[in-house]
Amino acid sequence: MKYKSLELLRQLEKQTRDHLDFVTSLKMMPEEELNRRPVDGAWNILECLQHLNLYGEFYLGEISVRMGRSDSKPAVDFKSGLLGNYFARSILPRDKTKKMKTFREMDPIYAGLTADVIDVFLDQLENLLRLLEQAESKDLNRIRIRLSFSRLFRLRLGDMFRFLVNHNVRHIVQIRNILSSRSRAESYH
Repeated sequence: MKYKSLELLRQLEKQTRDHLDFVTSLKMMPEEELNRRPVDGAWNILECLQHLNLYGEFYLGEISVRMGRSDSKPAVDFKSGLLGNYFARSILPRDKTKKMKTFREMDPIYAGLTADVIDVFLDQLENLLRLLEQAESKDLNRIRIRLSFSRLFRLRLGDMFRFLVNHNVRHIVQIRNILSSRSRAESYH
């Protein structure tokens, strides 16, 4: 897939700002509610956010380092790589979202989390916005970001941004589903 680089970055910035607004609204919820599981064995709201924090901790640092080392000039167009496009698209939720197995080190289930997880995620979203803005002066095709689970594979910067934002989309939809299932259950009582 081919994108206009600036349009792609602006779209990702808008999605990230929407995520920032939504997650900020979660701060009003009692910690007990944030830790309540929708069903046994499923992640609660804080675990969804902590999962994103774990990925953000790795990838935001990696992106920052790689962009800082690059003297590339911006390219008008970004052409998604085969692997990068696959990862970015496959992580998006669908009508019948298929469960995906996460790596053990990225699975926060039963971690006994506090609402501080929200602040960490909000900080990461702010950092992501800064990186997206800085990326306007970089070539999204030339900078390569290694994957957390493999030193062999690297994604183009544009694909990594797409993956990160789409991963956030996936779990924010999951959180919205948790909240809507609770409100439906409460309306029956």
